[in-house]
Amino acid sequence: MTEAPDGEQLAGGMANAGAVYRRGGLVDRPASRNAAGVHAYLAALRDRGFDGAPVAAGLDGDGREQLTYVEGEVALPPFPAWAMTEDALVSVGRLLRRLHDAGAGVDIDPGAHWDRELADPAGGPVLCHNDVCPENVVFRGGRAVALIDFDLAAPGRPLWDVAMTARYWVPMLDPTSTAAQYPGGLDQLGRLRLLADAYGLTPAERAELPAVVEQATAAGRAFVERRVAGGDPGYVEAVARRAGWARWDRMQEWLVAHRNAYAAALTESPSP
Repeated sequence: MTEAPDGEQLAGGMANAGAVYRRGGLVDRPASRNAAGVHAYLAALRDRGFDGAPVAAGLDGDGREQLTYVEGEVALPPFPAWAMTEDALVSVGRLLRRLHDAGAGVDIDPGAHWDRELADPAGGPVLCHNDVCPENVVFRGGRAVALIDFDLAAPGRPLWDVAMTARYWVPMLDPTSTAAQYPGGLDQLGRLRLLADAYGLTPAERAELPAVVEQATAAGRAFVERRVAGGDPGYVEAVARRAGWARWDRMQEWLVAHRNAYAAALTESPSP
């Protein structure tokens, strides 16, 4: 982070790098098309006692929004070991469950322009975050305390959000992709079960999760393909830097090859 004339510049994501600023207790950033709907949702979550997300403070006519700043640490790639501990993973699963439990009683505005690019194709009863990657989770004292960047939020099944989260936090990636961004020695199968336990998945949801992760990964690839086809420089550069589409091929082939192992880790009783 650097000091900018109009505030403290924050890292931002690929879509808004260099355009996010902190001014005191507020974050000023580009607004998404669904900003008004997200702002109403965040307010409803806070009314229901959920404190794990920022609160909207304004939406101006210049295409920017203001949100409360959430104090804490955010892990950026290559991800540090502190963000990938088992305690950190458990806290992410519990935070996601709290989000969904609070959101279950919130009416979703059918007229809002929810982004469909990473949305659950089946739709669903809650507003999913859809991008619970390490860069969008705020930690304090090694524990996940808040989710930020709801730009890709859209109605879906809670299990879709768990699948998206598992992709990043287990991570459900092939070894080459994992080694590029994550600390060594992560036990994929053990971490997948730990996330499911922390969230509180039912037996039926556990049985379904591996297939939903495959579906979510395909959605992620299609999202990147659209960005590259549209000439988005950040995504074009990222795909080129990460060996083209071979990385996505590896990830998808890995998920299919290990489908049964994932299912067993989720559904079988652990050894004493």
